[in-house]
Amino acid sequence: MKSKIALVTGGSRGLGKDMALQLAKKGLDVIITYNSNKTEAEKVVSEIKSFGRKAIALQLDAAEYKEYEPFFKEKLKEALHSTFEATKLDFLINNAGFGVYKSFQDTTIDDFKDMVHVHLMAAFFITQNALNYMNDGGGVVNISSGLARFSTPGYAVYATMKGAIETLSKYQAAELGNRKIRVNIVAPGAIETDFGGGLVRDNQGLNTMLANQTALGRVGLPDDIGSVVAFLCSDDAKWINAQRIEVSGGIHI
Repeated sequence: MKSKIALVTGGSRGLGKDMALQLAKKGLDVIITYNSNKTEAEKVVSEIKSFGRKAIALQLDAAEYKEYEPFFKEKLKEALHSTFEATKLDFLINNAGFGVYKSFQDTTIDDFKDMVHVHLMAAFFITQNALNYMNDGGGVVNISSGLARFSTPGYAVYATMKGAIETLSKYQAAELGNRKIRVNIVAPGAIETDFGGGLVRDNQGLNTMLANQTALGRVGLPDDIGSVVAFLCSDDAKWINAQRIEVSGGIHI
C-alpha cells in the first residue's frame, strides 16, 4: 500500500519540525517548506529519513502570495514525481508563521499586513492552490492559538488572525466535504520554542506565570503538539471534521 504524503509549511523548526517528525513516525512521507534556513530544513529531512520515510524540503515564503502558484506547479509537482513517485499529496498542515508582540495601540499597519499575509492569506490561498494536488479523502490542519479563546495583552494582531483562521476552517470544512477532505484546527497554548524570539522559552518570569495559569502546571513543549497533528492526519481521526482542538494543558479554564 502506497504511503500517504503530508505537506507541512514552516517545517524546519519549532512546532512545524515536531509535526513533521510525528507524521513520519505515524508512517507518512513528508514534504516540509522553509523560508530561508535550508540547513536546518535538511536536518529535519535527514531525521525523517532515519525513520524509514521519504522526505524533501522545499523553499517557500508563505507571506509572499506570488510564490504560491509556481510553488505548486513547479516545485511541488516535481518533488512529488521525483521523490515520492506520486502525483498528489494527502494532507496539508498550514503552520508557517511568526508573531508580533506589541500592544494594540503600538501595532503598526505594516505589522498588521505582515500578520495577514503569513497567517490568514497563506492559510486561505495555499490551501486553495494545494487542492489541485490533493487526493480526495485527505485533510487540512490549520494551526491557530489558544490566544483566539483568551486574551493576553501584547498579542492583539496575532490573535486576531488566528480567530479569522478558525472561521475560515469551518468554511473550508463545509465546502470541501464533497471531496471528503476534512479540515480541523489545532490551537496550541504557550509553548517553549523560538517563536516570538523565544519569549515563552527564555523569559523565566513569563514562563512561570503561564505555568501557574495552566491546570497541568507547566507550559507546553513542541512534542505536545506534533502528535495531535499527526493523529488528525490518520485514519483514527476519520470522523473528526470542522473541530477546534486546543492543546494547552488547560490554561485559563
